[in-house]
Amino acid sequence: MAKGYWVSVYPVISDPERLAVYDGLARLAVQAAGGRSLSLLPSDGGRVVAHEAGIPERVVLIEFDSFEQAVAAYESEAYQKALAALPDGFRRDFRIIEGLG
Repeated sequence: MAKGYWVSVYPVISDPERLAVYDGLARLAVQAAGGRSLSLLPSDGGRVVAHEAGIPERVVLIEFDSFEQAVAAYESEAYQKALAALPDGFRRDFRIIEGLG
């Protein structure tokens, strides 16, 4: 069975304090749903080399055991509560993708 992944890119973070509230709630929701954080670059202190557009923005990569599990985690009550905590005017590119197998 192919794994599922959440991929989020944050082009602008205008309210880091409120984003921290979301992060705490989202982390709990993801863990409860069986997800594993693989990357929170660059805010986790990890290194990044940006090519093409050259923007070293925050990238979050979370792995689930299946695509269906990743979708269910997003739709869960716990994660919807986390989404409600995102700052007003917040922007990110978020997608759920299926692994290659």
